[in-house]
Amino acid sequence: MNRSDPARLIYLDNAATSHPKPSAVLDSVVTCMTERGGNPGRGSHALALAAAEDIYACRTLAAALFGLSAHPENVIFTLNTTHALNLAIKGMLAEGDHAVCSDMEHNSVLRPLYRLQTDGRITFDVFDTYPTAPRRTDSMILSSLASKITQKTKAVICAHTSNLCGATLPIEKIGAFCHERGIKFIVDAAQSAGVLEIDMVRMHIDVLCVPGHKGLMGPQGSGMLILGEGITLDTLMEGGNGMDSLSGEMSLDAPERYEAGTLASPAIAGLRAGMEYVREMGIDRIYRHETLLGAWARDGLMALPHVKVYAPRQAGGVVLFSVDGYDSEEVGRMLDADGICVRPGFHCSALGHRTLGTSEGGAVRASFGWFNSEEDVDALLRAMRRIVG
Repeated sequence: MNRSDPARLIYLDNAATSHPKPSAVLDSVVTCMTERGGNPGRGSHALALAAAEDIYACRTLAAALFGLSAHPENVIFTLNTTHALNLAIKGMLAEGDHAVCSDMEHNSVLRPLYRLQTDGRITFDVFDTYPTAPRRTDSMILSSLASKITQKTKAVICAHTSNLCGATLPIEKIGAFCHERGIKFIVDAAQSAGVLEIDMVRMHIDVLCVPGHKGLMGPQGSGMLILGEGITLDTLMEGGNGMDSLSGEMSLDAPERYEAGTLASPAIAGLRAGMEYVREMGIDRIYRHETLLGAWARDGLMALPHVKVYAPRQAGGVVLFSVDGYDSEEVGRMLDADGICVRPGFHCSALGHRTLGTSEGGAVRASFGWFNSEEDVDALLRAMRRIVG
């Protein structure tokens, strides 16, 4: 296969960023840059006002998509989920606070917590999610979470769905648990936004951190921090936001309080188009499609000799596996030579790999998206048959 021809590549790395993007996303980015290229909130001329209208329309759509229709101003645009999580974690936790996260967290949760603890500002603990347990139950997860709570616990932070396998946490039950105890609940929706239904009010989510470039099908460089009603965070950055320009302090009002500097208007325009596309296709339909492909791939890989699939009982479109005698990077290179794009290594998730018990050489992740097909799964399995002999 000619790897220089992107049209012939089989893209199975949607957990990192979705590809390809819907044509409406590409069109919206170009239109923003060519016809509506003013700086939103930085002028009263026609182009600036048009850009501001587009930004507000995207906020309104996002608020509706995540069950917060009455508060579009609580949608804050970020560069990505990591940016949003840093805003949430560092903006919420104060000196002496305690936090709890799950054992499947991405480094975008672990590293901010680790830094705050290393600096002596907070402490944190990790609760178990049992992704490999044959009879994993919600009560097991909640019991482990409860065992980590202290009188100083300010926040629980956890991923809705793992970026390593299909393990999904009972977010609504965890949210209710936190709500009953006056603990703030921060959710990393990096792998679930656009794939699973999320209602911030019903699920008692205080802060939702969302990528624009994954399940919502927007461009890279787009993400969102969405605040529940009554939530105010300390700022991570300060600067111009088009408001109170004579004051040395950032406004207390969302979203301007958290959006210092010029927004990425083209990316936000593409994000709006991506969310409209997802809404049109249907989140449930997208989830069923990705789950079907993931199940097919797991079954096929488990039938091969020398291949280990991690957390095979979990659903969803993310599949993690390794091959006896091969480093994950070697397998990744061999699949790449066949024109199949996967991601080997440790996937920025030290906690998750430790929990799943992967090998010293990491593991290979194949992650399926809306634009993948059954033929793509078959191509992966054919290539793996050649690798294992």
